Formats: sequence, C-alpha cells, structure tokens
Amino acid sequence: MIATPNYQALLQTAIDQARAGLAEGGIPIGAALYHEDGRLLGCGHNRRVQEGDPSAHGETDAFRKAGRQRRYRDTLMVTTLAPCWYCSGLVRQFNIGTVVVGESRTFQGGIAWLREAGVKVIDLDSQECVDLLGGYIAANPEVWNEDIGQD
Repeated sequence: MIATPNYQALLQTAIDQARAGLAEGGIPIGAALYHEDGRLLGCGHNRRVQEGDPSAHGETDAFRKAGRQRRYRDTLMVTTLAPCWYCSGLVRQFNIGTVVVGESRTFQGGIAWLREAGVKVIDLDSQECVDLLGGYIAANPEVWNEDIGQD
C-alpha cells in the first residue's frame, strides 16, 4: 500500500481521460483503476455518446481496460464524478476497496450507499472537475439528463 497516496495525482489521470472524452464529443467524465501500490491498471472515460452505448461509463471503461484481476479489494477507483448507481454497483460487486471522487456537488450518485457498505470514499471536491462537467452540462443539458436517467 502507498504510505500516503497522492489522491490529487491519481485524480489527474481521470481528469486527463475526461478531457479526452470531451475532445471526442462525449461527456467529460474520466476514471482510472489503480492498485493500492500505485500501479495504474486501466483508465477510461465516458463513451456513451461516442459509441451509442448506455453502459459505457467512465468507471466501466477503466474497469474493462484494467483486465481481469485476481482480486479488487486492493484497488482504488478514481473518478472525476461521484459514481452513478450502475458504477457504484460495479464497485460493490467486485469489492473495490476505495473510491476517490473528483467531485460530488454536481451529482451524488451512490456515495452514501458505498459508504454504508464499508467502501472507503474520498471526495476531493475538485473545482476543476466541477467546472469541466458544469460547462458541458450547460451546453448539453439533454445529453446530461439522458446520462443520469432523468426525463
């Protein structure tokens, strides 16, 4: 385990992924799966718009790119936004031990549920993450509402 993880440095990988998704015309949400020893296992971003796939969230993209792991308890899911219920279910299903959230002001997702289940959730309250997604939502409210399942 990293003695004192630099969560901000880990978040930067997810932010870079979010920016890549935005450059592709997608929703700027990025994620990365790290081993607790600091190894990057996989990273990705929301690809719902680009691929027409409602399940292609940032966390699922990073999880898929990490490939099979023997266990997930020793991993950290780092994401620019609080994970939705779908992605929170992925964290619970595979017993991911820690979730580092860039921000949860825009969307709370399943944070409380994860904490109740014993998942360590660290919310960095990043203004950069708030601004990145906020600008997208202002320009594309209908796509954002679709992404979070709102009418």
